[in-house]
Amino acid sequence: MTRISRDFANTMQKKAAHAVSRDVIFASSHFPNYKLGANNQILDSKEDPKVLSMKEVVARETALLLEQHKRLSVRDLANKFEKGFAAAVKLSEEARLIEAASLEKHVLLKKLRDLLEALRGRVAGRNKDDAEEAIAMVEALAVQLTQREGELIQEKAEVKKLADFLKQASEDAKKLVDEERAFARAEIERARAAVQRVEDALQEQERMSQASGKHDLEELMKEVQEARRIKMLHQPSKVMDMEHELQALRIQLEEKSKRAIQLQKELAMTKRGEENPLLYELDGPEALGSILQIIPCSDNAPEISICTVQWYRVSSEGGKRDPISGATKSVYAPEPSDVGRVLQADIVLDGQKITLSTTGPIEPAPGLGSYVEALVRKHDTQFNVVVTQMNGAEHPSEAIHHLHVGNMRMKLCKGKATVVKEYYSNTMQLCGVRGGGNAASQALFWQVKNDVSLVLAFESERERNAAIMLARRFAYDCNIVLAGPEDRTSRTQ
Repeated sequence: MTRISRDFANTMQKKAAHAVSRDVIFASSHFPNYKLGANNQILDSKEDPKVLSMKEVVARETALLLEQHKRLSVRDLANKFEKGFAAAVKLSEEARLIEAASLEKHVLLKKLRDLLEALRGRVAGRNKDDAEEAIAMVEALAVQLTQREGELIQEKAEVKKLADFLKQASEDAKKLVDEERAFARAEIERARAAVQRVEDALQEQERMSQASGKHDLEELMKEVQEARRIKMLHQPSKVMDMEHELQALRIQLEEKSKRAIQLQKELAMTKRGEENPLLYELDGPEALGSILQIIPCSDNAPEISICTVQWYRVSSEGGKRDPISGATKSVYAPEPSDVGRVLQADIVLDGQKITLSTTGPIEPAPGLGSYVEALVRKHDTQFNVVVTQMNGAEHPSEAIHHLHVGNMRMKLCKGKATVVKEYYSNTMQLCGVRGGGNAASQALFWQVKNDVSLVLAFESERERNAAIMLARRFAYDCNIVLAGPEDRTSRTQ
């Protein structure tokens, strides 16, 4: 058996070390830890499952690019293609470097195999078996390296194909970018042209408006004045329009009021007893703008025309009865002074006196107060009237006159001619007509002076009551109390 000394082993190691070329680049500083598998395949004992191959990386990047292709803009898509093309070029360069390294590995393995063959011929025994095992591992490593080279060649072809595809796509994207840029420039030019046309039109319109500005301003001022005139004409009729809308409700309220008054009268008759029944009763709504009439309620009642009648105004607080001057007929129309007071009528026949009374104070007319307040702000209001009596005599003419109620005086005109006018004074009297039939609620008595008196009929009860309240309001502002003759008598007493 051949014996190998320590010096011979050191000599062989030195020769083996000097036999390797200095230009060889090793991937690591130690020999890899390989294991032989089936069919002499070399298996790595420590494989990292997280490390992906170049083919898998390229496939994943391609899938991500295709997935993002639909939601990227043209510019972003072009940038992505350029980056992908650069990555493909980089991968191609890496494959070329790997191919060069593989060639160097083949040279290294061939030199290592030759060195092991030389070593096997010089040793014997167990060392020879180790040398043969090392030769087998080198040959298996060469086979594995050959297989890896085949895979690298295939991956190189796929990478080249992908690089060509990305290059073509990048060129197409650049074309699309150029087309979009050209289209955008054309749109910008068209927009600029449109803006220029609009500016030209505005400048032309401005020149035309400056030329006709004075004329348009005069026309506009005329239209404004006409609108103001129309508004002034229609302003007093706003409340009247509201009154027409509420007419149905007023009719219903009036019917219910009549029914309530009738029930109250029946209740009063029941309390008095049937042994002393009333012969007369008051008929009509107990509100401003209505007419109260004395009517018989028994077949045995004498005619009211042969009886003496006197109406009274009773304060709801003190209960003092004030006779109403001239109210001596069976019909009486309440006026604004009667609001909030109870009206009574004394009927005298053959020394017997019957007193009739309203069930409660006279109610105000709905909306009349706000209507008068609106008229006060105008300082002068015109009403259409008809003169029915003048100085106690019937006036045959039914011509329309205009009654002006101002803040300093009252004036009656017929057309442009003035019939009578007078400033507010202590000798002037103004009140509702006493009696007068069914038209009493629309007429008023106006004593202008001691020798001049008029009875005027208005178009509605609302205007008659508004004229009375408005004239008394303006007279009060002039420190004049404008009322009926009964009020002057009570003040004198």
